[in-house]
Parts: sequence; structure tokens; C-alpha cells
Amino acid sequence: MTRDRIDVHTHVVPPFWADALPAHGGDPSGWNSPAWSPEAAIDFMDSLEIKTSILSLTAPGVSGWKGQERRTMARRVNEYTASLVQRAADRFGNFATLTLPDVDGAIAELAYADDVLKADGIVLLSNYEGHYLGDPLFEPLWKEIARRGTVVFIHPGKPAIPNIDGMPGPMVDYPFDTTRTAVQIVLSGLLGRYPDLKIILSHAGGFLPYASHRFAELAKAIRPGLSASDLLTQFKRFYFDTALSGSAASMPSLEAFAAPGHILYGSDFPYAPASVGRSFTGKLDAYVGSGALKEPIDRASALQLFSRLR
Repeated sequence: MTRDRIDVHTHVVPPFWADALPAHGGDPSGWNSPAWSPEAAIDFMDSLEIKTSILSLTAPGVSGWKGQERRTMARRVNEYTASLVQRAADRFGNFATLTLPDVDGAIAELAYADDVLKADGIVLLSNYEGHYLGDPLFEPLWKEIARRGTVVFIHPGKPAIPNIDGMPGPMVDYPFDTTRTAVQIVLSGLLGRYPDLKIILSHAGGFLPYASHRFAELAKAIRPGLSASDLLTQFKRFYFDTALSGSAASMPSLEAFAAPGHILYGSDFPYAPASVGRSFTGKLDAYVGSGALKEPIDRASALQLFSRLR
């Protein structure tokens, strides 16, 4: 029986972006840009009964471009991805790329992606030049995101620390940086100021679910005005995808922590090779079986976020 999964963590690799990336700093995480095509993406999707993949540009995004060139590249990426959606609206979606840390450019691109391209949401990296997403620098953008009701997908970027030899950033540093920005978002009060934000964290939230009580209790200790229970409630407002995380070692913690309907399917294709995506999907299917988590993770929870796909 076809599951019709919705994949919220899968990537587009526009050929013009991949060709230009080496001249604009390359990928500082140490990971290589994989081969990708719409046809290869659909073949992978069909192999795992994925009906729709919401495409996003992965790290480093357009961070290596400067000034107007950054705005131009973000627009090219977003229009390219939107063209894929136009040709196959049931198979592809679009998380638009913004121009951060250029906040004015990001707000302008958000408006274009929302009003003209009808994107399904936006992708933000966990940090930009060492500024994490709860930084006051980004407050004007969050205000506009909240006003528009835009879904935000947070993908990790390289933290401002050296790679360990033989351990590229996606292996260890990416879950760390996702956790870092998620905790900062909550401690900054952002979710309190904008209570209707809908934010998806990559890779099961890094180690946020596993260490959430640690963060809440220690935050209370260093900031006496904070309540551990209130902080935990705010941590639970995030959504979490299962990319590279669908194992019997990680799913119990995620299931115990996440709010109902806040776990979404993700594959991380093609940066996670097809064989890895299939392996983790198999582990996820073995864990959920035919139980109550199956339909929400596969599809139903995503449909609550993305009305177009209904």
C-alpha cells in the first residue's frame, strides 16, 4: 500500500549554484556537493513511497556571495526551485532561500517567495557569520515571518569552530549547531514574542529532545526569572524531522519529548546518499510499525503545516 510520504528535509542542487560554489568559498563543512537532478530525486522518492519532497538549498546556502550577488543568487535558486514545483506540483515543494545576514534583502526575498513564487516556506541556516537565529539582528525578519505565518525550516550550518580531521561538519557539528540555535531561540524569548511561529528543526532537533531538561534546569539556575517548565513547554513548540534520526536509539527520546503531531518525515537526500536514506527510513518504519506514529510522521502532520498539499 502506498504511504504517500511527505519529505520535509530533502535538497535541491541547482547546477548553476553548484558550479559557482567553489569560487565562493565552497562548502566549509568539508562535505561535497552530490550529483542531483529532478529525475534522480523522483526515482529516490518512488523507491521510498514519497509523494512530495519539499526542496531546500542546504548549507552553506548563498553565504559565500556578497552584496547584490548574494541577492541575485538567492533569487535564481528560488525561481529555479519554483519552476520545478510548477512542472510537478504534487511531487515537489519549495523552502525558499533568504539572504541572511543581509536582513533587508532577506525580508524582500521573503515577500517575493511568498507573494510571487507561492513558496511553501523558507529555509534558514542555524547561524550566519556566528550570529544565531535568536540574535536581535534578525528580529525584523522574525517579525515579518510571524506576520505572514511562514513555515520555517532550520538547517544546520557550520559553527565557527574548526573541523576535526576526518570528521566533516555534517557528521557531528551539524546536530550541535541545530541544538545551539534552538536553545538560543527559546532563551531569547523569540517564541514568547511570536507565539504562532512554526519552526521545523533538522535531524530530530540535534540533541535538544535528549538534553531538554538539562537546558531548562540550567537556564533556570543562571537566570532566576526563568521557569524550567515554561522553557520545556517552549522547546516542545518546535517541529522535528527524522532525517538521519529514525533509529531505535533516537526515536524513543524524540517520541517521548515532541508534542503530538510535531514529528515529520525527512530523508536528507541527496547529501545523505540514497542508501543511507533508505537505511534510516527502514529503521524508522521498523520502529513505528503500524502504530499511532506511522500516519502522522508519514504525512498527516505535514498536511497540517502545508495547506497546499492537502
